[in-house]
Amino acid sequence: MTARDAFTSLMAAMNKSVIGQERVVERMVIGLLADGHVLIEGLPGLAKTRAVKAMARALDFDFTRIQFTPDLLPADVTGSDVYFSKDGEGEFRFQPGPIFGNILLADEINRAPAKVQAALLEAMEERQVTVGEASHPLPSPFMVLATQNPIEQEGTYPLPEAQTDRFLMKILVEYPQPADELNVLRLVRNEEIAASAPSSPQSQPVGHPAGEDARAEASSLATLSEARQEISAIHIAEGIEQYIIDIINATRHPAKLSEDLGRMIELGASPRGGIAIDRCARAHAWLKGQDFVSPTDVQSVAPDVLRHRIALSYEAHGAGRSADDVIADLLQLVAIT
Repeated sequence: MTARDAFTSLMAAMNKSVIGQERVVERMVIGLLADGHVLIEGLPGLAKTRAVKAMARALDFDFTRIQFTPDLLPADVTGSDVYFSKDGEGEFRFQPGPIFGNILLADEINRAPAKVQAALLEAMEERQVTVGEASHPLPSPFMVLATQNPIEQEGTYPLPEAQTDRFLMKILVEYPQPADELNVLRLVRNEEIAASAPSSPQSQPVGHPAGEDARAEASSLATLSEARQEISAIHIAEGIEQYIIDIINATRHPAKLSEDLGRMIELGASPRGGIAIDRCARAHAWLKGQDFVSPTDVQSVAPDVLRHRIALSYEAHGAGRSADDVIADLLQLVAIT
């Protein structure tokens, strides 16, 4: 089984546990392959946390979870120096926090105040945490999968721009289609039946066996390393590189493309936006079995990469335009070189 086959199996396993969210699953896997962090936004009850758990279950990596609440402290995330005493002698030792894992679920990240959200900044960018005078490296790979409710929900705090820019992609989770929702109902019912049945080697919740199949291949660090090496070798033509840069520059100077677009965007994407499109487009092409990046790959990942990196104007909000609406207009106006 090739590395691509292994990650195709991983997505299939996740899709059996998270029904009707194929695009969300694909984007999460792209984030893993592109060595980036992913922000998942959606209303309560749309299987955001379940999707992350499905990935962790299929991967044999260290999985940790932090439930963000208003009373959470930075030390609850990073860990702290703890005083130990033995035989009359004492010393401070570092006690690692839950951030020390391969995959971190930062659940409802925007329910914690800014000071706690900022505790993730160094970890996400530098892959280390500093407590006192000592810096402690995080394990490799390290990926933050953060979930958040829309900021209009009660008890939420908007993430700082500096933090949102560290996320490779922002994925929106929508309501499933009625047919998919019916299958979700049946899946949960079957899981409840399996959980209440007498435990035996054969009993296993519906949707889990495929995860075990995927674990044999996609879970190994060697397979992930092989996949990332293949992705780094994906050919990207100079014209596609220029297309990416043109898209990023268009978010900063939208009025050059259209006066209407210029009134919609208040702040454009940083250079991280271009880097993220490049990495995600190569991973997207690799998952499709291509050895090159096409304009379609760029256009497919651009909304997920840019929707949290551009700031809309008051006029855009007043007109009911979303970031996705504005990005769609922008992509239509940027010419492919």
